[in-house]
Amino acid sequence: MQETGNEILAWLPSPLGDAVLCTPALRAIRQYFKSSEITFFGNPFVRGILSPSSLNNRWLEQRTKNPFAIAKMLQGHKFTHAILFKNSFASALAVFLAGIPSRIGYARDRRGFLLTEKLYPPKLPDGKLKPISMIDYYLAVASRLGADTTDKNLELSIQQQDREKIKTKLPQVAQSQGPVVIIVPGAAAGPSKRWFSERFAQTADWLITNYNATVLISVAPTPVEKRIAKEICESSRLSMQTQQNGIDNKIVNLADNPVSFGELKALFEAADLVISNDTGPRHIAIALRRKIISLLGPNDPKWTDFGYENEIRIIGSAPCAPCDRPVCRKSEHLCMQSITVEMVCDAAKKLLGNSHQEQ
Repeated sequence: MQETGNEILAWLPSPLGDAVLCTPALRAIRQYFKSSEITFFGNPFVRGILSPSSLNNRWLEQRTKNPFAIAKMLQGHKFTHAILFKNSFASALAVFLAGIPSRIGYARDRRGFLLTEKLYPPKLPDGKLKPISMIDYYLAVASRLGADTTDKNLELSIQQQDREKIKTKLPQVAQSQGPVVIIVPGAAAGPSKRWFSERFAQTADWLITNYNATVLISVAPTPVEKRIAKEICESSRLSMQTQQNGIDNKIVNLADNPVSFGELKALFEAADLVISNDTGPRHIAIALRRKIISLLGPNDPKWTDFGYENEIRIIGSAPCAPCDRPVCRKSEHLCMQSITVEMVCDAAKKLLGNSHQEQ
C-alpha cells in the first residue's frame, strides 16, 4: 500500500466505546498516509462522538445495515482501499461488492475470502478469541499497513461551542463548590455489566457528604437507562431530602436534561472524577484524561487493560467470572455483588485526595 495518492475508506466499529478505542489506530493511519484522502464510515452515534476530528478528510454516515445498499453507495466514491475496523461479514461483503481493490481486515466471521489482506486474531487453544487490549487489536491493522503504532493514547476533540452550551445548560457544574463527579450506571451491552442502583446511590451520598460533590448521572436516552437513573435518585437519601426541603439537588439526573454527544464530551472534560461500568463513556473519560473508577464484572479485564495511570479498576471476583455474557445466568450476580460501596469510596478517596474533602 503506497503512502500517497490513495482514497482510503476506514469503516469504524459500531459500538461507541470501540470507536474511541480505535482512535490510536486512526491517528497512526493519518500520520502515515499524510497525502491520502481518508473517509470515515460509521453510524451517526460514532460520528457524533469522534467529531470534530483531524484524523480524516470527510465522513460518510452509515444509515443502513444492508450490505448491498452500502455497496451501491460506496461505488460512487472510487475508493482505492478499504480498512475494516468493523468485524462483521456484511462490512467485508459491502466493500467487496463495491469493487474497492484493496480490502484489509481481520479474517473472522467467515469473511476471509472477501479480503485482499488478512489479519488473524490471536486465539486460545480451544479456538476462542484470546483476550487482548482492544487498543492493540485495532493498532495491529495500522501496523500491518506500515504505520508507527507506538502511541496508544486515546484521542477525542471538543468544540468550544459545546463547552459554552454545557455552562448554560448545567450551571451546577461551573458553580460546584466541590468536585464534579459523573456516574455512568448503564451498559448498552447488557445488564450483566451494571453495578447496582442502590450502591451507586450510596456512593453518591458519600461523595456529597464527604466532598460536597456535585454528582451527575449520565445515561443513554433509553427507557432502561432512564429507569436506572430514576432508581439511583430515589435510592439516594440525600437526593430525597433535598427534594423534600426544596433545596437544590446535589444529584443531577441527565435523563431529565439530555445532552448531545458534543456536549457530553464537554461535560466529561469538566469532571474531576468519573465512576463507570465497563461501557462506552468509560473510554470517553480516559480519552479526555479524566480520573476514573471502572467497575468490571463479567467481561475479561484483558480486553480493556490500557495501563491508564489515572484509572482505578475494581474487578469483580466470582468463580464464574469472567464469563463475557451480556446477561448473568446465575441466581445471584456474584461478580458485581463482590464490588462494595466501600471499595468504590476508597478508590474515590485515592483519586480525589484531600484537596476537595470537607473538613
